[in-house]
Amino acid sequence: MAEIRDIRAHEPERIAALLASRRRRPFVPADGRLMIVAADHPARGALSARGRADAMASRPELLERLVTALGRPGVDGVLATSEILEDLLLLGALEDKVVVSSMNRGGLAGSVFEMDDRMTGYDVRGTVESGFDAAKMLTRIDLDDPTTVATLETCARAVTDLNRAKLVAMVEPFMSSRVNGKVVNDLSPEAVIKSVHIAQGLGAASAYTWLKLPVIDGMARVMEATTLPTLLLGGDPTVSPEETYASWKAALELPSVRGLIVGRALLYPADGDVAAAVDTAVSLVRPTAVVAA
Repeated sequence: MAEIRDIRAHEPERIAALLASRRRRPFVPADGRLMIVAADHPARGALSARGRADAMASRPELLERLVTALGRPGVDGVLATSEILEDLLLLGALEDKVVVSSMNRGGLAGSVFEMDDRMTGYDVRGTVESGFDAAKMLTRIDLDDPTTVATLETCARAVTDLNRAKLVAMVEPFMSSRVNGKVVNDLSPEAVIKSVHIAQGLGAASAYTWLKLPVIDGMARVMEATTLPTLLLGGDPTVSPEETYASWKAALELPSVRGLIVGRALLYPADGDVAAAVDTAVSLVRPTAVVAA
């Protein structure tokens, strides 16, 4: 950590040099499956995990957990904002990894402007210049909030530009509304299906568009709504790990589902064993692979 701080203070140009020399790999591996670790929650002010409001508050601890996760066999890459990705770069953890930049973090958790989710993270140019493989955008749709249309327009523009750059545009849609002042995502099959249809129509091209969807009851119906490649998100589980893994396993067998993109459930597991949680997730994504100890 001390070396990272010194480089940031005295040699910031080393970050660009390391990005330029980073070993890269294809976005989709030979088996067509992806296991990606997500860590872009803090930039929205969302630091909670497993009931702890400040679980992700310590940056050294988060980086340690990420390095552990990325070092496990079968983990393909990471999704995060620039400061986390650049710290991981300095730690050597991004070599031969898929990297997904996080774009819109402006809708801060709990704010009155949460639905106005502007692009305050990476833009398309920054993603291209960094040599990353994809960019992800949260796309929450509140039919009662007029700021939703601005978010949709911004996401559509990003989808168009990413497709033109031949980079994956990863769209994470939700039908959302305010309940007692708090933004709540509707996870009914009907709402998720509607969000899929809205999201996959964004932009002037869809050849490089992927979806990032929650695992819900009725996933078979949800996946009938799209032909786009889809990664399943893990969220912040409120049920037992066994129930969570069982739901992931069933959903991973559906058409168009290509893998998992999971953050807090793996980085902050109930028993604290990051390596074991990640290995379990990998075994679900790649059931025939052997995970080394």
